[in-house]
Amino acid sequence: MYRSPPGVRGFLLAIGLLGGALVVSFMLGLLAYWGLQAAFPRPLDSQYPGYLTLIFTAVFLLPLTVLIARRFPFIIDWYYLLPAIVFLLAFTVYPIILTVYFGFTDYTGLRNGKADRSTETQIVRVEGNTLIAASDATQSLRCEKADCAGERLEITTTTQRATVRVSRVEGTQIVLSAPPPFTPSLAYHINAYHFIGFGNYVEIFSRASTILWPVFVWNVAFAAGAVAVGALAGLILGLLLSNKGLKLRGFYRTALIISWAIPGVISYQVWSAMLNVNFGPVNRFLGLLGSYPIPWNTDPEWAKVAVLLTSLWLGFPYWMTATLGALTTIPDDVYEAAKIDGASGWQTLIGITLPLLRQPFTPLILGSFAFNFNNFGLIYLLTGGGPAAQGRPSTAQSTDILISWAYKTAFQADGGQAYGLGGAISVIIFIITVAISLINFRVTGALREVR
Repeated sequence: MYRSPPGVRGFLLAIGLLGGALVVSFMLGLLAYWGLQAAFPRPLDSQYPGYLTLIFTAVFLLPLTVLIARRFPFIIDWYYLLPAIVFLLAFTVYPIILTVYFGFTDYTGLRNGKADRSTETQIVRVEGNTLIAASDATQSLRCEKADCAGERLEITTTTQRATVRVSRVEGTQIVLSAPPPFTPSLAYHINAYHFIGFGNYVEIFSRASTILWPVFVWNVAFAAGAVAVGALAGLILGLLLSNKGLKLRGFYRTALIISWAIPGVISYQVWSAMLNVNFGPVNRFLGLLGSYPIPWNTDPEWAKVAVLLTSLWLGFPYWMTATLGALTTIPDDVYEAAKIDGASGWQTLIGITLPLLRQPFTPLILGSFAFNFNNFGLIYLLTGGGPAAQGRPSTAQSTDILISWAYKTAFQADGGQAYGLGGAISVIIFIITVAISLINFRVTGALREVR
């Protein structure tokens, strides 16, 4: 009987075997799907559904798991991990690999590697490796180069589709690098994207002084400020509500936690309306006190204050609850001993309560900082990253943080969707987040061996 290796080695071996079986089964399922398309072609408007690949994958996976179980009997105890590994590979590993890959390409909404249907060119006949178009192909294909040299086309019939490479285009003649595999009726230009190495990273750091560093500095300031104001307010309220002699203490706790119970999406929209420069109730109230309207949404500095105020509203209930929970772990005997020794309330707070709260609060503070560092929802839904900042593009405005900059670059970059550049920014964010996590582990001792 083959015994499972102990500890981490056994776990990694099981994960490797199961993950490898899933990857091999998926590749076999993909090959089976392609083989089905080649053996029994169907019209392009009624192709075989993509989910057949998953069915083929399951068909190959079942016997493969049986074979693995016979060779490694201990793996049977780990089969419960299969669903988790499937979701991990599909929704975590694959997007990460794809994002890193796109970061090294010029992939955009226009350069997407797909055929541009607006460049449809009718083919009337084929002469060797030359396609004869019904009209001037240089105008209909709209290639990047005047003669389309080296670019790719998609050629189709009602049931077939293939990709070919162009040597040159002269009028109605499309000269290919090799004869086409079939006689096509239509041809389309493919908007190809290319591997550009570190080109996106060079672009990011070449404009670091105007985009990367200002966004990064505000990102750190926002994350630290959100933690500071939320933790301070929550700590004060938690200390006040821990007083057992306080009347209606239960009501106050319930009332103060309401902002935590309301979905963040609703809170963002409510605060955006409340801070409206002309019609918001906040400015109207300040007007009654004789103050001028504050440009919450139009001034870069005041917009940052608005972001921190909203994060305070959303964050203090969490810290209040954490404070109340941590205070329950402090024995009453400690306070009784301090009272007998003649310590005042302030001395008890400074000398006993706060030092005892430091240890449970440290991982919470670091974790909250990491969360707010990537708090996309607050920035995007409250201010949209605005208002505009002088000398910076529309994708990196005054309240944009790194994650909103990456999102707007990937999906709103001047209408072109610069996915490659957005992927590069995401990789930089990933590295920074990992660094923050490592600092968290080091400070909290999460990776420290217990002796």
